[in-house]
Amino acid sequence: MTHNIACYRCGASLAELSLPFSRQDECPGCANYLHVCMMCSDFDRHVPKQCREDDAEEVIEKARLNFCEWFVPTATAFDPSRRAVEDQANTALSALFDSGAEQPANTDSQISDAEKLFK
Repeated sequence: MTHNIACYRCGASLAELSLPFSRQDECPGCANYLHVCMMCSDFDRHVPKQCREDDAEEVIEKARLNFCEWFVPTATAFDPSRRAVEDQANTALSALFDSGAEQPANTDSQISDAEKLFK
């Protein structure tokens, strides 16, 4: 049976995986576990404990693998706007660390100057 569920984190299609997802199933796109609160149909940021299932035990880290018996994956877990924010942050982070790569590598004169400090 096919389904149109996508990974909550990267948006990759999970159609190749059969339902119900096993506890150890991982996304083929980003290798994150799928049995997490953020993939569940009961996950709701606007209710207490962020879960609409009253009988479910509270899970503190919503993006971590858990043992919840009430888990039912939803096709609406992926949020493209959240992904855009993550991509923007990764681009800024890359730009921050790549700027140092443009500087020339240590030259002989720099090494000799540094050695003079210890003489």
